[in-house]
Amino acid sequence: MRSAISTLAFAVVLLIAAGPVLAADVEAGKTAFKKCALCHTAEAGKSNKIGPPLFGILGRKSASLENFNYSEGMKKFEHTWDEPTLDLYLADPRAAVPGTKMIFPGIKDKTERDDVIAYLETLK
Repeated sequence: MRSAISTLAFAVVLLIAAGPVLAADVEAGKTAFKKCALCHTAEAGKSNKIGPPLFGILGRKSASLENFNYSEGMKKFEHTWDEPTLDLYLADPRAAVPGTKMIFPGIKDKTERDDVIAYLETLK
């Protein structure tokens, strides 16, 4: 019993020390998305640019839009775009999906990636 209480107390101390979890900022994500907008549209019903449209990306299977010519690497990726998968991909697209055609080097800052993902979540 004492061990369980000690473990719980330790967990509480860690949470307090870590500070509050900051929510992602949708407006900052919309601003950061301008980097993506060079190649991707965020509007429903818009056609492809260099990359596929990102409207409705969350919950969509990778390489699933019929009117876009995906790389073999993306076709083999076989994931559903959710927050963790987007975070991995946006951090370093070429490492996450070897053979991707996307030349974007990635978003190294975790907060900025979280903000972009929060913005993408609004595109439904």
